[in-house]
Amino acid sequence: MPDTISLITRRASFKPQSVNTEERTVEVIWSTGAAVKRRDFDGAYIEKLSLDPKAVDLSRLNGASVLDAHRQSAVRDVLGTVRDASVDGKLGTATLQFSARPEVEPIWQDVTAGILRHISVGYTVEDWADSSDAGSRVRTAVRWTPHEISLVPSPADPGAHVRMEDTMPDTSPSTPEADAETQTRASLNRSQVNAEIRSIARVAGLDQTFVDDLIDREADADEARRAAFEALAKRSNANIRTEQIRVEIGESQDDPALRCRQMGEALYARINPRHDLSEPSRRYAYATPVDMAKELLTLRGDATTGLSPATLITRALHTTSDFPIILGDTVGRVLRDSYQAAPSGIRQLGRQTSARDFRSVNKIMLGEAPLLEKLNEHGEIKAGTMAEAREAYKVDTWARKIGITRQVLVNDDLGAFSDLARRMGQAAAETEARILVDLLESNSGNGPKLTDNKTLFHADHGNKAGTGAVISDATLSSARLALRTQKGIEDRTTRVTPKYLLVPPALETEAEKWLASVSPAKAADVNPFSGSLTLVVEPRLASATRWYVTADPGEIGGLEYAYLSGNEGPQVESKSGWDVDGVEIRVILDFGAGFVDHRGWFANAGA
Repeated sequence: MPDTISLITRRASFKPQSVNTEERTVEVIWSTGAAVKRRDFDGAYIEKLSLDPKAVDLSRLNGASVLDAHRQSAVRDVLGTVRDASVDGKLGTATLQFSARPEVEPIWQDVTAGILRHISVGYTVEDWADSSDAGSRVRTAVRWTPHEISLVPSPADPGAHVRMEDTMPDTSPSTPEADAETQTRASLNRSQVNAEIRSIARVAGLDQTFVDDLIDREADADEARRAAFEALAKRSNANIRTEQIRVEIGESQDDPALRCRQMGEALYARINPRHDLSEPSRRYAYATPVDMAKELLTLRGDATTGLSPATLITRALHTTSDFPIILGDTVGRVLRDSYQAAPSGIRQLGRQTSARDFRSVNKIMLGEAPLLEKLNEHGEIKAGTMAEAREAYKVDTWARKIGITRQVLVNDDLGAFSDLARRMGQAAAETEARILVDLLESNSGNGPKLTDNKTLFHADHGNKAGTGAVISDATLSSARLALRTQKGIEDRTTRVTPKYLLVPPALETEAEKWLASVSPAKAADVNPFSGSLTLVVEPRLASATRWYVTADPGEIGGLEYAYLSGNEGPQVESKSGWDVDGVEIRVILDFGAGFVDHRGWFANAGA
């Protein structure tokens, strides 16, 4: 179970004292520059916001909208406006003025009561500074623009909240009795804060040193929560997560990776109606590429009013990296569906594995285990050895680039869009099958050379018919006998079990006859191969007469194919097109194959 930090609160501290009920304003801290865990296509990183006044452009925040959880699809989502936003190098602060509309009144009452107090800011970043900290990638926004402030269930920045301290000076006369009462109340409040600090440390699993440091500097509960959050983040423990991060991912609109996945899935669901669209992606269920381009530009702060669909697509392609990523995600989904559905007979006769890199994949085959020997009268157990052999092949990269034109996107022509992706998926599967067939039929049908400098099918290997012949009881029996009596590395019988009959399309009907189940009237009519072999038809085989009998690849090594580790199947990359007026999609396949043993395959040249 992952560790979870429960938010600890005190009712006495919830009611903000910076509220002005007459003007319907409240002071807020909208950023402390706290580190936030993010993820992009290069992996996890830590995001920081510079609060240097020179780094933050406040021109759009002063007078901007106060929103309900970053929603901006309708006027009803606007709760108020931002007044007097500023940064001082350590904090971003502002005064929020709430609307007097009847539907906003319940929210305003919760703010004044301290129930709604968490703040989140929506922003765009114009310039990043990349660095590292304790092995973690750090990206600091050194030129960025906040666009709006929202009330949220829980913020990414744990220090962003409605201010609770009293901003009005106390003008009441001072008396000894009042001073004593104030001191007593302060002492009680300090005791409560210290108790809460201890509770925070206990739940977060932090030691007494953490508690003592906060108490000594008279930190408040909010500061203690921020310190606990930072201490847990430094542990770099992937199993620790907080409620703040979980809520942020589910609700925030400023996570580009999440938004891209949702839009990509929604576009794929329009192409494939059988896809069960996830709940977060349903808001884009009927969105066209033009609709998505408009939203991405709006989130960047670009004005989109009055722009034509063609202009929206063009700007989205060249001013934001999100749009090509969304299209690439959709192409990848359709391509993988087609790739997995494409038929390939020979592929099921090989064993799949993975390669760590592009160097040769060396396969060591151990010989048979030594036979047990009877103990002599002294009880001595003799050591045995195992022989070994080695074969090798390597993974290569196969790639192609395709273009999706701007016209297809503007016209919302998902038929052409999906057809292109589907054909590329089929082409990737065809590439793999061609590699396997070419390998099998190399050297005039005798297969590749192995480390013994003999071809795969060779008389010395005992897996090649001396004379080509058609499929029959006699030839199938010879093939089965050859596999059953194969000798291992130490010249002992390996007892290979025939499993598949591989044929070209020209022999499919003939093969079906010899494998068919019949009800014989006499023993001579019994079909000995009924149900014992599985027919595999490979249309890419060049010879119309040659056929093969093979063992189960899980029983003994034979044909083996590998993908680069972590890149199984075709991979899709996308970017705005320069050679194409639209978006360019690269399909990359890291794939290789080889035969690691000859004992599981038998070939007959046919007649």
